[in-house]
Amino acid sequence: MSDLPEYVLDRVFNAPRPLVWKAWTQPDLLARWYGPNVETVIHKFELKPGGVWLNEMKMSGMSDLSRMEFTEVVPEEKLVWHHSSTDANWDVISNPRMHDWPRVLLTTVTFDDRGDTTAVRLVWTPFNASSAEIDCFAQMMEGFGGGWESGYAIMDDLLAELQAQGSSG
Repeated sequence: MSDLPEYVLDRVFNAPRPLVWKAWTQPDLLARWYGPNVETVIHKFELKPGGVWLNEMKMSGMSDLSRMEFTEVVPEEKLVWHHSSTDANWDVISNPRMHDWPRVLLTTVTFDDRGDTTAVRLVWTPFNASSAEIDCFAQMMEGFGGGWESGYAIMDDLLAELQAQGSSG
């Protein structure tokens, strides 16, 4: 298909698909696990093709701002978005801390119903990236798992809490 590097993370959650979908798509729940060990503020969340998710991660007296533009939303099955760093006006910019980081990442998250569990696959790929951006992404891929797995560990607890409360979606 392409020679672009892809970061793929597969994870099975001990919760039914409607609940895992809810954790990914309900802003108050998403903010609890997305960006582990930082304060996550979701300024806007329009879950529809063409909709945007404006996200701020506050850490160490500074903020990391991101803009995600949804390109595909299939309820309980698939989310696809373009993920970019932004300035304070939510305009897409190069990552201020990593010059050669891709300006845009294509993010695809799929949800596979496995009865009482849900398999989630996250795929990150540089989008319309320069050679330097592709190389930077490829070199950094090994370190991606720590952040996502930390967030997913928080999501495990969140899903258990929601199931204990009787929330199913």
